[in-house]
Amino acid sequence: MYYLDKRLQYPVKVDSPDPIYARMLQQAIGGIEGEIRVCMQYFFQAWGNRAPTTKYRDMLLNTATEELGHIEMLATAVAMNLETAPTKVQEAGAADAIVGAVMGGENPRHIAEGMLHKTLLSTGMAAFPGNSDGLPFDMSHIYASGNIAADMYCNVAAESTGRVLAVRLYNATNDPGMRDMWSFLI
Repeated sequence: MYYLDKRLQYPVKVDSPDPIYARMLQQAIGGIEGEIRVCMQYFFQAWGNRAPTTKYRDMLLNTATEELGHIEMLATAVAMNLETAPTKVQEAGAADAIVGAVMGGENPRHIAEGMLHKTLLSTGMAAFPGNSDGLPFDMSHIYASGNIAADMYCNVAAESTGRVLAVRLYNATNDPGMRDMWSFLI
């Protein structure tokens, strides 16, 4: 059972909305090193724990619940970077992504349709359970073996790769609000 507190775990502020950065933030939500992955990993490890005491199960459930708060913060950051961006900035961001895709050899129409579909039609300019390329999170990188020692090693790897991504995203922005959020999460 969960208790909903309407306050975020840490306040999220965006000083300079950036739709391209919003797309990058999706990796921290639904990428293989993202928060959905570690949240679900902790939940399934806890639910599969058959130890005589509940201390490890409780620890994993508490940690999974904390990760839900991180997902909420990141989803809020995505929405703020998209919704409050001036139309001119949104258009420039979309144009840059398409130009980059063309230079990379991709079909610009497919890129544009994908961006419009995921960001506007399907999500209403909000976050979604997917990575920065728009691929839905599929649970394929969740490890829960039923062996607490083995699971803890998997968790070290998950937390380490998540931290690497967080540092990269911190360094990818100059927005003081986004850097403040990452300082908390890192």
